[in-house]
Amino acid sequence: MKKHDLVYLTEDASHDAAIDLINEEAFGPGRFARAAARIREQGPHDLSLSFVCADDGETIASVRMTPVLAGSIKGHLLGPLAVRPSHKNRGIGRELVRIAVEAARRKGSQCVILVGDPPYYQPLGFEKVAYGALTFPGPVDFNRVLVVPMTEDVHAGLKGDIHWRA
Repeated sequence: MKKHDLVYLTEDASHDAAIDLINEEAFGPGRFARAAARIREQGPHDLSLSFVCADDGETIASVRMTPVLAGSIKGHLLGPLAVRPSHKNRGIGRELVRIAVEAARRKGSQCVILVGDPPYYQPLGFEKVAYGALTFPGPVDFNRVLVVPMTEDVHAGLKGDIHWRA
């Protein structure tokens, strides 16, 4: 059995090609049609809050964080989160989420929002956002809109448009 030497790193430009491949494997061409992708197209993600996991020097997983204004709340949109098929079910994705959420908390983000699978993300501290409270720039399943609130009254402020913020 191969020993894995996993290292978690802050994303930089040298990871771009590997991240593109990982996301293509995980989500296919349909990834560009998602509502969250419409937000990501509005501006760059925050490299200081985006992370990769490398195994023996090969980038095998990544998570990105995009600054957003969600209603009146200044937060970050988590995603895409993806792990190469060869490394799935080892806790790598959960660790990347933990690292990214804690980095956003330290940076003063009011919340981390995502569109994802509640059974996966709720044990990681995510809560459901009120159904239909946020208006996305495209169709979204409101049952999958989740948030980690980091300041008081976050849920009260999550009403209105969600879009990229400088």
